[in-house]
Amino acid sequence: MTQQYELRLAGLGGQGLILAGIIVAEAAGIYDGKFVAQTQAYGAAARGGFSRSDVIVSDEEINYPKARELDLLLAMSQDAYEENLPLLKPEGTLIVDSTYVSEIADAHVYAIPFTRIARETFGRENVANIISLGSITQIVPYVSEEAMARAVERRVPARFLELNKKAFQAGKEAARDAIHKSALQDEVQDEI
Repeated sequence: MTQQYELRLAGLGGQGLILAGIIVAEAAGIYDGKFVAQTQAYGAAARGGFSRSDVIVSDEEINYPKARELDLLLAMSQDAYEENLPLLKPEGTLIVDSTYVSEIADAHVYAIPFTRIARETFGRENVANIISLGSITQIVPYVSEEAMARAVERRVPARFLELNKKAFQAGKEAARDAIHKSALQDEVQDEI
């Protein structure tokens, strides 16, 4: 049976989501040897308008390049969460940047403050996208950690390579914390 996954990285212009989608596609296609389709859309405003990148990862050729039923939604803004949640499969994975997404209807969500981590740890918000990629590798199996790390290294400017490696690591650690919290919440739910 074909394994195909649809991922959407959505938020605001200026958050680096187009680059993040390209990195995911390269990681899955070049380094993990999967079939990949990557598309993107963004508003007319350079910053502040909507931005999204869709990536389809498959074991076989992809017949339709647009995401329609999401296995993963990464929402980096409240609007991105609200607009894209209806496309998330019931068993899909929801990851939000809790810096900007605070009103969440879904009980099972990985809420990670990507932008706050970027700001407080690295003094710059523009690595929040790389932090989110590190998190994705820990939460879902669609792209391997090694492949994602290699694609990040290939795509970021050399002068920012060490910064982005640290951001990627910070994302992995933040995801591990979120997974642990989610497991504890599941245990509490089971006891109720």
